[in-house]
Amino acid sequence: MDEPEVRYARSGDVSVAYAVVGGGPIDVVFVSGWIVSNFGVAWEGSPADFYQTLSGAARLILLDKRGTGMSDRSTGIPDLQTRMDDIRAVMDAVGSSRAAVVGASEGGPMSMLFAATYPERVAALVLYGTSPTWTGDADYPWAPSPDELATWIEETRDRRMTDPWYDETLQEFAPSVADDEGVRRWWRRWVQSSGSPGTLQDLSMMNKDIDVRHVLPAIRVPTLVLHREDDQEPVLAEGQYNADRIPSAELVALRGADHGWWVNSQQITREIERFLTKLWEDGDWETYEPERVLATVMFTDIVDSTAKLAGLGDRGWRELLSKHHALVRRHLVRYAGREVDTAGDGFFATFDGPARAIRCAQAITRGVRDLGVDVRAGLHTGECEVVDGKVGGIAVHIGARVAANAGPGEVLVSSTVRDLVAGSGIAFDDRGVAELKGIPGEWRLYQVCSGP
Repeated sequence: MDEPEVRYARSGDVSVAYAVVGGGPIDVVFVSGWIVSNFGVAWEGSPADFYQTLSGAARLILLDKRGTGMSDRSTGIPDLQTRMDDIRAVMDAVGSSRAAVVGASEGGPMSMLFAATYPERVAALVLYGTSPTWTGDADYPWAPSPDELATWIEETRDRRMTDPWYDETLQEFAPSVADDEGVRRWWRRWVQSSGSPGTLQDLSMMNKDIDVRHVLPAIRVPTLVLHREDDQEPVLAEGQYNADRIPSAELVALRGADHGWWVNSQQITREIERFLTKLWEDGDWETYEPERVLATVMFTDIVDSTAKLAGLGDRGWRELLSKHHALVRRHLVRYAGREVDTAGDGFFATFDGPARAIRCAQAITRGVRDLGVDVRAGLHTGECEVVDGKVGGIAVHIGARVAANAGPGEVLVSSTVRDLVAGSGIAFDDRGVAELKGIPGEWRLYQVCSGP
């Protein structure tokens, strides 16, 4: 099979490289593992078998993540929401309304978040050798601590893309072929064409802050979790962790020690084909309206509104509310928020990504100062029930309680929101642990630092 033709999809102001291979009845989007990618060079080496096998039964959609490979490079460090936007842009460009998403290794967390956020676009999710977070705690004891991982990333900065580094990483990812001279040459060519040492460094630092563990129970699409039993990374524990927390996920352990998805790829594609073919034959591929979806909820209200009403009088208050509502709605449009409800001086809105929600809340809190008032805002990301097009459930109540803890001009978020915006450049101050009225347990809250 010939190398696929490279095309470009526009995602915001960035061009994302993609290609389509095969023409089967179902669509499969492949989110490559490792930090950087270049599907064109990959086609010249071991991954060709992986691509060719999957494209024999499906329309396989390949892409290079922004900042890497053939996609635009000078774009800064992307957060998960931005990468999800790129996936949607590519799917729209090829006319794919619904697809299976295959996330390998580093591509897994974004794939998990995409499936939970856009279940109407995801018919199935396949995870290979991946983890919801790269750092550990008491719930995730096999991973290094954030400080340990940051130290390791910094210590390897000057060794990236040196001869010893190429050999060590290949041995780590693909021990069964690490001594093959042809594979060694291809590995160097693939890495060099995928990104620079600085790109690897920056993306590694972004990845260390990713944590989508709380997203796993919100994944409601059919899910297959694959890993190799003797992988040098602790994927055995990670695969079991993912499968235990994603509802009805199927876990399959494969023989071998290679982490690379491009080594002995028939072993992986055989399971993917089996899983997806059954879904297709059972009729579980049709577009549907999800009953639950992952969303970021935002609540805002004017501080000391009663005193303001008393000072302005009814007419003055109505004029202020009209200007306030117009300002909030302008920013909701700008940041792709959806107004769910308005009561008095308060707004309830939802977003498909927390970074956009935070920036919208910041714009609102800054903008209303010109009206002579302060607004408090609270945000939480969680699984919401969808009833008649509106969202509800415990996540909504948590968002409202977070907002109630915010002070004048503050944007306060739950730890869930903070964990999902790695790479966004948004900074936070730890506000400590709080009890949210009517919500079980203790909740760590963060104040968004001032900034653009």
